[in-house]
Amino acid sequence: MIFILFIFSFIVAFILFPYHIKCFVRRKITGKDMHKKGKRMVPEMGGMVIVFSFSSGIVLLTGWKTFLQKDLPVDTSSLLSVLSVVLIIGLIGVMDDFLNIRQRVKAILPIFAALPLSAIKAGTPTMSLPFVGQVYFGIFYPLLLVPIGVTGASNAWNMLAGFNGLEVGMGIVAMIFLSVVAYLVGSTTALYILAIALGTLSATLYYNWYPAKVFIGDAGTLSIGAIIACCVILGNFEKAGVIIVIPHIVDFLIKAIHRFPSKGWWGLYKNGKLHCPNNSPVGLCQLIMKIFKGISEKNLVLLLMGIETIFGAVAVLVYL
Repeated sequence: MIFILFIFSFIVAFILFPYHIKCFVRRKITGKDMHKKGKRMVPEMGGMVIVFSFSSGIVLLTGWKTFLQKDLPVDTSSLLSVLSVVLIIGLIGVMDDFLNIRQRVKAILPIFAALPLSAIKAGTPTMSLPFVGQVYFGIFYPLLLVPIGVTGASNAWNMLAGFNGLEVGMGIVAMIFLSVVAYLVGSTTALYILAIALGTLSATLYYNWYPAKVFIGDAGTLSIGAIIACCVILGNFEKAGVIIVIPHIVDFLIKAIHRFPSKGWWGLYKNGKLHCPNNSPVGLCQLIMKIFKGISEKNLVLLLMGIETIFGAVAVLVYL
C-alpha cells in the first residue's frame, strides 16, 4: 500500500505540473530567478500542485480503508485532520503569494491551520524531554504545543528557502528519515502520510530542481513544514522532529539577529557563483556563501541537503 500511495501521488503531481507551468506562463504569474544571470522569469505557486497531489493521496488512502480494507492500520480521523491542515495552510500560502501578507501576520496564521489536529486531540500528551524524562502535558498538548509545532515547522520551512530545489530537496531528505522513525515506532498512519508526501515532492523536485521550471511559493513551503509537523505529532516522535529542523532553527536565529529581513537574503551572482553580499550574513545560506567565499547555487542546495541528511541520521539513531 505504501508503494501504491507513493506512485499515485507522484503521477498526479508529475502530470499536473506541466499544465500549471503553461497556465501561469500564459497569465504571466511569474517571478524573477534572483540567482541566475539575467534573472529569468519562472512560473510561481507550484505549491498549489503539491497541495492538490497530497490531498488526492490522502483521499485515496481514506477511501481504500473505508471501502476496500477496513482493517488497514490507519486512523481515518487523523487522515482527515491532516488533510484539513494542509488545505488551510495551502490557502494561507496562496493568499500570501497574491496579497503579500505582512510577515508578522503570516507567521501567526498557521496557528489556525493546526486547529483540526487540536480538535481531535492528535498525538500523545506525554513527551520524553532531555534531562527531565517523561512529562505529561495534558490539555496543554493539543491546545498549545500542537499549534506551536505546526506554526513553527511551517515558518521554518518557509524561511530557509529561495534557491532552486532547496525547500523540496530538504523536505524529501527529512521525510525519508522520518519515515524510518515512523516505522521504528510503529506509527503506520504517519508512515502512510509520509509516503504520500514523498511521492508528491519527488515529482515536484523534477520541476523545481536547478534550473527550476517552477517555484513552489509559500503554499509549497508552508505545506511541507505542516506535513512534517503533522506526522511528528501523530507518530509521537517529537524528538526526531526537533532534530530534523535544527538547520532551519540555525537559519531562524541568524535571521532573528538581523530582525528578519524581507529583502537582501539572497546571494550576489558573480561568475557562476553566489557570494554573500555583505560582511554580515543574514541567513544560513549567506553564511555558507561567506565560508566558501562563493558557491554555486546547485552546490549550495546539495550541501544543505547533506547537512539535513546528517541530522536525519541522528534522529534515526535516537530511536534505534
